[in-house]
Amino acid sequence: MAKPRVKLGANAPVRLSETAGEGLALLDAAPLGMLVLDEAGRTLYANAAFSAMTGHVLPLADDFAFLQTIHADDTTPVRLQLERLVRGEVETLRGEHRLMHADGGTLWVMLAASRLPGAQPRVIVQLTSIELQKKAEEALAYSESRWNFALEGARQGVWDHDIRTDTMFYSRMWRRMRGIPADEVVGKDHQKQWLSRVHPDDHVRVLHEIERQDRGDEDFEALEYREMTRDGRYIWILSRGRPVEWDADGNPVRTIGTDTDITYLKTIEQELASEKERLRITLDAMADGMIATDAQGNVVFLNPAAEALIGRRAEEIRGRPAQDVFCLRHEMTGLPIPCPVRRCLETHQTVRSDDDAQLLHADGALRDIRCMASPVTMPDGTLSGVVLVFQDVTQSRALQRELAHSAAHDPLTGLPNRAAFERGMAAAIATATSGTRSHGLVYIDLDRFKPVNDTAGHAAGDALLKQVARTIRECCRSHDVAARIGGDEFAVILEGCPPANARLIAEKIVRAIGSLIFTWSGRDYRIGASAGVTQISAEPASPLGFLGEADAACYSAKSAGRGRVVAFRDMLGPEQRRD
Repeated sequence: MAKPRVKLGANAPVRLSETAGEGLALLDAAPLGMLVLDEAGRTLYANAAFSAMTGHVLPLADDFAFLQTIHADDTTPVRLQLERLVRGEVETLRGEHRLMHADGGTLWVMLAASRLPGAQPRVIVQLTSIELQKKAEEALAYSESRWNFALEGARQGVWDHDIRTDTMFYSRMWRRMRGIPADEVVGKDHQKQWLSRVHPDDHVRVLHEIERQDRGDEDFEALEYREMTRDGRYIWILSRGRPVEWDADGNPVRTIGTDTDITYLKTIEQELASEKERLRITLDAMADGMIATDAQGNVVFLNPAAEALIGRRAEEIRGRPAQDVFCLRHEMTGLPIPCPVRRCLETHQTVRSDDDAQLLHADGALRDIRCMASPVTMPDGTLSGVVLVFQDVTQSRALQRELAHSAAHDPLTGLPNRAAFERGMAAAIATATSGTRSHGLVYIDLDRFKPVNDTAGHAAGDALLKQVARTIRECCRSHDVAARIGGDEFAVILEGCPPANARLIAEKIVRAIGSLIFTWSGRDYRIGASAGVTQISAEPASPLGFLGEADAACYSAKSAGRGRVVAFRDMLGPEQRRD
């Protein structure tokens, strides 16, 4: 007759006292986790060691089920084994499983269980922590797999030479790099076969280095040589090895090492040597100066052009901090400019000099310079130094200044032209819009200029415009921008000037022009001027908009009788004014 199948976890009330007996006192003192379960899997008894192991506080609840402490992945196999044990199909069970700690962690244990004698099915469970053993096993397995993966990934072949038996082991990668089949048997003449593949030019050196390696020479590091593969190609091998076992007399009896195919590196090495020579020739021929430093900013190299621009020989500079030999000054102030090499080292970013940088020559002369310091980083991101390239731009910068001045100034009066004036307006509008400053704008139109130009000629007109430009400039403050924006039209940006002061300056200009006496070919001419004033603010926020306001005010001044100043604000009603 088949035994009924017992399901652990059924709700059949059982009291802890039913399992009480003299043996419980022994279980209480046991150092291992001990439990007594009923046929439904409920815990009738648990000792202090179980509580300490799992974090479940004693006494346990009457309905505490042992299976709830088993890891979810192990619950089913443990439950099935315990059911077989309760039914009497097996006498004992034993296995490695994971428990769930009360705090949510896991714990590896050796679970052993057996059925207790008696009328009612009872199971005693013993739990032994094997956490340290499991961690050691996992660490060992991980370490072995890591080294295997590392060797394979690094394409390093392993060899193992037992000197006592003169037997040789070659790993799969060792064979693969030479084209030797993995199942090919290594014979007793392995060294002879190997030497037959070594390049003839390397024979003597290889034998000498192998002898040093086998005797454990502490100064031996590695051996590089060429070896022929099965397909007839020569490859470069980097071989490293050391004795790992010795006999009673201290003689090495076993050596182990690795071989690495460095053919690619050797090819790159040869290419680099050729490239280095080409680079040396190129640097010597460069017109630009170049300085290379180490990670501390000390000079390690400079080309002949750099020597000439600095005025010192390489022997004097090499090894010194770059900021001691590459000294920059500000063109306008003469003050020192921080060395771009130092700034590059601090920021790890490319640093370029400003257009107003000058290089101090050893003889004290200053030359306009353009330079760029770039960081040199290793593949791992480590900063290894800085390369500074610089060139003498004294002539080109002088020409540039001339061209820039011509592009921004009226060739007749020397005042800024309309394009430069509009750029100044844009800058003024930007600060006015941000609310940081208030500016005034004066629009000036000459009165009675045309008769002078028509009767005395264009040469006279040009001379008069020059005199008017000087007069306007003299009436303005040093930081104001006075410009010629048309034939006989001028404008002035009064920086940081409130409306009342702007009007006063405009009136001063009008009076000064009105008092001019222009003499040409023995004849005196008198002219005048009208001016319109407006305030640069957030609206209309365009150079043409503000210029239109000042122009309208100037037109109003002319209409009112010339030689006057009209503020655009006074032309508006109270509700239209910008306060």
